[in-house]
Amino acid sequence: MVYTLPRRTPPHGMPMVVLLHGRGSVARRAGPGSLMTRLGDAVADGRIPALGFVAVDGGSTYWHEHHRGDDPMSMLLEEVPEWLRARGLAGTDGTPFASAGISMGGFGALLYARRRSERGRPVRAVGAVAPALMSWRRMRKRRVWRSKAEWTSMDPLHNVEALSNVPTGIWCGTEDPFINGVRTFIERADPEIAHLAPGSHSPRFFRSTVPGLLDFLGKHTPRQV
Repeated sequence: MVYTLPRRTPPHGMPMVVLLHGRGSVARRAGPGSLMTRLGDAVADGRIPALGFVAVDGGSTYWHEHHRGDDPMSMLLEEVPEWLRARGLAGTDGTPFASAGISMGGFGALLYARRRSERGRPVRAVGAVAPALMSWRRMRKRRVWRSKAEWTSMDPLHNVEALSNVPTGIWCGTEDPFINGVRTFIERADPEIAHLAPGSHSPRFFRSTVPGLLDFLGKHTPRQV
């Protein structure tokens, strides 16, 4: 479990964002390299309210239960709030106010936001950077779905209406391999932020999205803790 905080001693109950890592990565590499510095500067300058990020190791199964008993989505929904509450973060009950992620983590952030809505506790915002939105022909090669029907039931592109009332931000490079899926999502979902700019699926492009992502999340951060 890894925290990215604006200062060493955060205010009690500080709002938190659950940050999901990409395929083949881990919690320590969930966010772009400049996230901690830019977060600290943005909060210190008063550009955004105090907020933090929490990341956990979730494997490479697109944040769902592929192997029975190994369910990263349940961990996010059930266990993470308990851990945050125990540390005096994320309000009084430890529930993150938003989700964000890169690549597979972007897919997961959108799925997490949907699951929260289904539970009647929607997130205030979801931000996805270069989310891994693709065809079944490409996705099946990941070998993390039992069937096409299972993937379809969770794929954000097939369930756009599930987030119709959730403020959504999407960032993607125009040379990213997921750009076609991202363009389709933008067309169907009409997100609050749809930022497409020259760039590939690379750390350099991911770093470039940090200011916009922080401003977007800051806009939706709860003002009362």
